[in-house]
Amino acid sequence: MTQKDVTPPVLFLANLIVVLLGVILIDGSVTEKEKQRLVELLYRFSTPESDIRKLTHLMIKGIRKYQLYRKFNELLAITHPLSKAERLLLIGFGYEMSTINGRMGLREQRYLEIVAQYLDVKPQHLAVLASAFKPPDNFDIEVLNEVDDLLNPSHFQALNPIASLQLPSEDLINLSANSNTQVSNPRVYVYYEGLKNFQEFSKHLENYCHQVLQIIQTCNQRGFLSNDSDKLVDKAREVLERVRSHKFRLAVVGEFSQGKSTLLNALLGEEIQPMREIPCSGTVVVLKYGERKRVVCRYKDGREEEIPFEEYRQQASISEEAAIGSLNEELIQSTIEDIIVEHPNLTLCNSGVEIIDSPGLNENPELTAITQKLLHDIDAAIFVTNASRSLTQGERELLNQLRIKLNGGKDKEPANNLFIIGNFMDLVRTEKGREQIKKRIFNLVEGDHPIITGKNRVHFLSAQTALNAILNNAEDEYQEDFDNFIKSIERFLMLERGGLKLYQVSDKLNKIIQEITDQLQHFKDDLESEINIAEDEKHKVLERIGEFSGRDVKICLLTIQLIEQALEKASVSWNEWYEGLDERMVFRSEHWHSEHRLLWNQDKLIRDYIQCFVRDLSHEVDEWVNTHLKNVVLKENLQNLNINIKYELEAIQSEFNLLDIRSNTTFSEELKLSINDITDQLIELDSIDFSAALKEEVLVFTGIGFIPVALANITSVIASSFGSRMLDSDRLHSQIKTSVLEIGFQKFDESIDKIYEKLQENIERFFDTKVEAVSRVIEGAISVYEKILEQQERSHQEMLEQHYATKSWIMNKCQELEEISNKISTDIAAWNSEVINKVIIKREYD
Repeated sequence: MTQKDVTPPVLFLANLIVVLLGVILIDGSVTEKEKQRLVELLYRFSTPESDIRKLTHLMIKGIRKYQLYRKFNELLAITHPLSKAERLLLIGFGYEMSTINGRMGLREQRYLEIVAQYLDVKPQHLAVLASAFKPPDNFDIEVLNEVDDLLNPSHFQALNPIASLQLPSEDLINLSANSNTQVSNPRVYVYYEGLKNFQEFSKHLENYCHQVLQIIQTCNQRGFLSNDSDKLVDKAREVLERVRSHKFRLAVVGEFSQGKSTLLNALLGEEIQPMREIPCSGTVVVLKYGERKRVVCRYKDGREEEIPFEEYRQQASISEEAAIGSLNEELIQSTIEDIIVEHPNLTLCNSGVEIIDSPGLNENPELTAITQKLLHDIDAAIFVTNASRSLTQGERELLNQLRIKLNGGKDKEPANNLFIIGNFMDLVRTEKGREQIKKRIFNLVEGDHPIITGKNRVHFLSAQTALNAILNNAEDEYQEDFDNFIKSIERFLMLERGGLKLYQVSDKLNKIIQEITDQLQHFKDDLESEINIAEDEKHKVLERIGEFSGRDVKICLLTIQLIEQALEKASVSWNEWYEGLDERMVFRSEHWHSEHRLLWNQDKLIRDYIQCFVRDLSHEVDEWVNTHLKNVVLKENLQNLNINIKYELEAIQSEFNLLDIRSNTTFSEELKLSINDITDQLIELDSIDFSAALKEEVLVFTGIGFIPVALANITSVIASSFGSRMLDSDRLHSQIKTSVLEIGFQKFDESIDKIYEKLQENIERFFDTKVEAVSRVIEGAISVYEKILEQQERSHQEMLEQHYATKSWIMNKCQELEEISNKISTDIAAWNSEVINKVIIKREYD
């Protein structure tokens, strides 16, 4: 068993088995009569096929095996939760078992005294209880009343789910009868068990309403419900108010002097309404439960006045003179519209019923109108007629008016909430006369044109005799007729009215629960969406970072491709340029000139020609760079690169613009400045000096060996020409130029690889410089998004923790709501099976 299984009824049953087995086994012998009585007592708490019945046998076996009835200290563990009344009831069952063989043994008596001591039962209460099973003693009336109150069935409502609980013996109900002490106020026997159960069930519903309302308010405070949550609160409060006002309204109507007040007193179990043979009730009286006795007169001018309870009968009655004589005049002059009587001890009102006691109909039109006005909101009406002159023409007309009124204005259907009472049956002396009266009334109300419909709507009784029996704790045939009438009223109110009310309220409450659950689920789904959105935002940032990296890689790959293409084209162009270089340089040499004379300044002359060679070679390089390298080789590739760089950077700029719009930031402005710096560098080829580096290489090779070698070689040429007397001749100058060209080309060829390598480096550096600048901008953009991602990670984690806590809270509340809904369904099922089947039907057939 789990803790959930240990309900109050199961706990009480376990204690009862321990006590009863202790009484049986303490003397060392067990009779068949004791076994049979044990089973009879315990079977009161279960049905044949129930789990409780199986559990009962298991507990008998285990308690007997381990002799738990002797282990009083261990017994305290399961007796601790019991109330004083339940502990006293346990001892009462023990005494009943101890006398099963006709007398109480000393061992059984001592055992029960010890158990009572452990249960903390007062010795004076124990003595009173024991007196029911042995010769009577004299007890203090106060102690008797305490025991009587403790054994009142109302204390054992919690045990009802498993049994229609009965006290150990009828002797316990009438303890005062075994006492020499006379009790001035006799015990009232009328007890509306079914209505009490209905009231208890309504309290359960009220508790569920409070729980639901609390959940609504808590959820509303947390902002988990929609904007119209106030409507939800209003709905829950409306249901709560309906449950709180779960009262049955029962009207007693009829002509004057038909015994309405007497019947009402019998229903209430107390002589509270004025009674006499002549017309008595002078105003509409509403009797209801109240925590104290209280009478409120409501006047026709709207005033209300609380009057002493002792003055109630005088205010509610008409004077004897008016009753005997001018009745209408006194009634017309009365300023009271109705009287509200609240009382704490009226049995029917205590069971959740409000009773309307009306003046006699047909005596005064004004009172008749007031009575009919009160009938619009009642659950049932009891029409009282004199059985000896039953259902006169005037009464039949009244009944038809009542039928239409109770049916909401429908004049063709019989009323199912109208009861007919044939009163004064004790005055009908013959059995034949009683049968004729019954047949007449049944024919009139259930015949060809029925006024009423439903089972057990007509009853024949003597209200005065029933009241006398109730007040004196006596039983007779009229008391039995009255009891059958009570059962019919109770059954109707519970099944046909109460059941409908309970189903309506539980249905509305379940709808509210479902609405709350739906809204909480919607809010939880919104949380999931927020989490998903946050996850999507993270993924978008990661995608942007990946996209930016991809754009950077794309530019790098394009640059590599463009460099390769440029180098390939440059190589072809360079070779073509180089093939015609010697002819162009020879042509250029024709224009070389020096101011120095060969005879006197041959070194200077040679140096001038060398400078002319270097100059012309540099010009050739410039022409190739500007004409071929830039315009042919690099221009298209550079434009292609610039276009792609602009495209990729503009795409990144667009993302930052959107980011600023979404996040209200200024990241795009910062990026724009960086991009402007890059785009400013995307300049035209004309402003790029590729030849500078090449000419620098030319100067390097001309300064590292070209001039000394040229001077030595050319000096030998000049020396060989002295003999021919050709100094300063054009031919010699041509030879010198040719020598400069030959030596220059020789040296140029030796350095051409380095020069071309330098050219490649410059081309690559040019492209790489651009790409590196772009990469820095993209890295900056990526860094911004990485910081955003880091912030998102932190906020996302915080949001996840908060959302998971919120989701957990919502799920708990949904579970609470589901449990409440399940409890409502379970309670209604229990109501049907336990209350209706066991209480009402069982009582009828008993």
